[in-house]
Amino acid sequence: MRVLFTFVGGPGHFQPLAPIARAVAAAGHTVAVAGSGSMVRAIEAGGFRAFATESASRDVRPRLPLSKPDSDRAELELREIFARSEAPRRAEAVLKVGSEWEPHLVVCDEVDFGSMVAAERLGIPHASVVVLAAGSLLRKEIVAAPLSELRESYGLPPDPGLTMLDRHLVLSPVPPSFRHPDFPLPANAHSIRPVDAPPPATARPDGPIVYFTLGTEFNTESGDLFSRVLAGLGQLPVTVVATVGEHIDPAELGAQPPNVRVRQYVPQGELLPNCALVVSHGGSGTVIGALAHGVPCLLIPMGADQPHNAARCVALGAGEVLDPMSATPEIVQSTASAMLTVPRYRQAAEAVRREVANLPGPESAVPLLERLVRR
Repeated sequence: MRVLFTFVGGPGHFQPLAPIARAVAAAGHTVAVAGSGSMVRAIEAGGFRAFATESASRDVRPRLPLSKPDSDRAELELREIFARSEAPRRAEAVLKVGSEWEPHLVVCDEVDFGSMVAAERLGIPHASVVVLAAGSLLRKEIVAAPLSELRESYGLPPDPGLTMLDRHLVLSPVPPSFRHPDFPLPANAHSIRPVDAPPPATARPDGPIVYFTLGTEFNTESGDLFSRVLAGLGQLPVTVVATVGEHIDPAELGAQPPNVRVRQYVPQGELLPNCALVVSHGGSGTVIGALAHGVPCLLIPMGADQPHNAARCVALGAGEVLDPMSATPEIVQSTASAMLTVPRYRQAAEAVRREVANLPGPESAVPLLERLVRR
């Protein structure tokens, strides 16, 4: 069978799909991935055929001041950007790719609403992949109105219950305990490991490692947060590895103490097995990656689903949360120091690691996808 994987946005929406796509390809099926032009290089680097759903543009991101997290703004962005603005463009682009490449199945990230509409218009099933880990941001009532309009524009029947979001199959690369209990997965969901079965995290002989990142989307909207956090972490007896992303020059942050290393990018998988603590914005990929390796999280959420993820970390006992607006170097230092020395944070994160290790791998999704096509 031919399977078209699709996602809207950047790496945080592509990475959860990649292990499933590799498993499908390893089973002998033909796989292609459709994403924005700016992601074509990353798609091809992952070993997949890439379809650009829009032309690549020069991605220039100015440094912006930090804004206070706002749940209403996050819901507005989900509705107006993902459902109202992006979904029609995605539907048109994926429908064009699908008409030419003729896939038997679409596997899309859970907020790639346009790809779901395109699949239905093509008369083929789709499976969605969870990318908002806590599950409490994407609520059907938030996106119902613009998606109803989009369906009508493509001549699709009314869907008042918005069953299009989870009609066929939902794949969740998230430990079940992390999902908010008030927003359970649908009955047709299948949980899989987000990473290879990880070993218990261990500190290197030269001391513990603290990984600090603000992700790939919010890093340029962080004001002076990088500087404040590094000033606090740099006072600890640990090795700090900070990644700032391709749009920020590490030199911009000035000279750092010998125990602080600032890079644009380091593969997360290379750091997490030896980390003692992850300090981050609370993006789904970073948080789930850390917990999957038994590493507790110090969260400084700035927007989107990050406050939801941070709240779940605290509820599980594996994290603490700081306010991005008021977190001083002293607060960062004292909170991180406590998390490095109080055993309960590591113990709670280890419980999640064991849960992840017992989940089936991405290959377990292949027969489910095959069954969708046969059906």
